Amino acid sequence: MSKILVVEDDKEINRLLCEYLESQNYTVLHAQNGLEALNMLRDRADIDLVLLDLMLPLQSGDVVLAKLREFSDVPVIVLSAKNTVQTRIDVIRMGADDYITKPFDLDEVAVRIEAVLRRMQKEVEPEKQEKIQYRNLVMDCMAKTVTVKGNVLVLTSKEYMILELLLRNPAKLFSKANLFESVWNEPFYNEDSTLKVHMSNLRNKIKQYAGDEEYIETVWGMGYRLKQEKNI
Repeated sequence: MSKILVVEDDKEINRLLCEYLESQNYTVLHAQNGLEALNMLRDRADIDLVLLDLMLPLQSGDVVLAKLREFSDVPVIVLSAKNTVQTRIDVIRMGADDYITKPFDLDEVAVRIEAVLRRMQKEVEPEKQEKIQYRNLVMDCMAKTVTVKGNVLVLTSKEYMILELLLRNPAKLFSKANLFESVWNEPFYNEDSTLKVHMSNLRNKIKQYAGDEEYIETVWGMGYRLKQEKNI
């Protein structure tokens, strides 16, 4: 049974979410401020997903998310009354896995949770129980870890999935639509800001240890692929 942490300072919304998720057979924990949420996430390794409001007392949701990503890749779905594109981009850049605008439908929340957990909890297929190495980058598909020159990268679930797709198809050029639909399992509607943010985050995390050595290249007007050796 998956365990979900609901972080929401509005007591009524917090209660409704907790009661609804429990009715959907989830184990639910709750916090009403950012500091309490961070302490719980640091102390517990059994939380499978976080529903995170942005407007929180003590520490705001965006601060919580940024600090959380320093020590954990637990999936996070942001709940917020802010519905601007820039806000969505900002929280995705900080490592959120999904974004739901308030007011929301409880059934939609459940579907989004199921989708994220399904990606995270999918059993490792036998052929994926190995390590993939590309130059100085190593992906351990069993442990779900990635290192560059021995340094561990802290990746979100989608960043990991993007990288795995590229590593398993080193010569393939992925269109934006192909890459998005393969990772997100949703139709691509020419809105590529989400993909761009995740790709930028992934590249920056690799660059932190790889320096000027590029691992992912953009083929303008076509898509993305692993940097081809002949171009290095």
